[in-house]
This record gives sequence, C-alpha cells and structure tokens, in this order.
Amino acid sequence: MTWLDVIGWTGSALLVWSLLQSRLLRLRALNLVGCLVLIGFNAAVGVWPMVGLNVVLSVINVWYLTRMMMSRHDERAYRVAEVRPGDEVLAHVLALHHDDIVSFNPGFRADGGDDRCALLVLNGDEIVGVVLFRVAGDRAQVELDYVTQRYRDFTPGEFVYRRSDLFTQRGCRTVVTPPGMVSPYYDRLGFRRDGDSYVLDLG
Repeated sequence: MTWLDVIGWTGSALLVWSLLQSRLLRLRALNLVGCLVLIGFNAAVGVWPMVGLNVVLSVINVWYLTRMMMSRHDERAYRVAEVRPGDEVLAHVLALHHDDIVSFNPGFRADGGDDRCALLVLNGDEIVGVVLFRVAGDRAQVELDYVTQRYRDFTPGEFVYRRSDLFTQRGCRTVVTPPGMVSPYYDRLGFRRDGDSYVLDLG
C-alpha cells in the first residue's frame, strides 16, 4: 500500500465516521475534512468526477457550518416555551432521553412533583433542550439542564438564562445549578462557581 492509498482510505474513513456522529456540528466538520482529503487524493490519481463531487460537498458543508456558527448564539434561532410539569410532551422527552439525561445529571428523578417549573428550548419545531427548576424563597434551584445530543455543541440552554424574567417574575434573585453536573458550561454564561454548583446572580 502506497502513501497515496493511505490518504484515500483515510478520507473515506473520515466520511464514514462523520455519518456516525449524532452532533450536527461535529458531523459537518468531519465530513468537510474527509471531503478535503479526498479532493487531494482524487486530484493526485486524476479521478476528476470525484474531485468535482467532493468540491461540491465541501461547499455544502462550509455553508451549513457557517449557518450553524452564526446562529449559535442568535436568540432568533431559539425559543423558550414554558409548559406544565405534567405535560405529556415533556414526559415523552424525559423518557426518550432518560439514559443520556442521567449520564449528565446524576441523581435526577423525572417524578419530581408538580411544583417544578418546566421550560422547553425549541429550534424551529424541534425540542433541543429542557430546563426544570424549583423556586425556594428567592432562589431558583435547577434540577435538570439537558440538551439533546444533536445540539450539544450549541449550548441552547443559554437562552433560558439570558431571560432573567423567567426567574425574577417568580421572585428569584439567584439561579443555582444541580451539584455534580457532568461537563457544565455555566462559566461561559456569567455563573460563578460555588462548591459543586454554579450560581447566577440576577440583576
């Protein structure tokens, strides 16, 4: 096997690997890299139709990646909707993603009662995140902050915490995250570390 063969197989492997990704951003990025590798390989062996195909695919990937990055923190791309704690759609989402939820939120229980506040984060007609919290005096204690695998690179939960009125209208002055959450992202949103949790002071 020549070094050129290695390049060709590497590009093909990257394309296959990209299609196995559940995260949209990672899928597009890996697919783009695979296409670029195959452009070089096919140009070297003179297979021009495949060069053209991979150039077109690269342009498509760049276009989608640009859109994703531009809308990543754009509040026009996401909507936060409040639902009842016993809402059937909420129950379906929690059951569907149960194993993934508990892997990032150890100790979370779906049957937490009807005194919780429930927020769904939407992108178009797709539910991409769930935030559940309970009001305790002037504190909002978050019990679940979950983002689906496809949107995990975009942290859509930030759009919940940008809207302080979701908490202040309930008399809350601080938001406290669940202790021991795996891979938290709160330090990028103005939260401060407090033991195993993060705290957001509301203006």
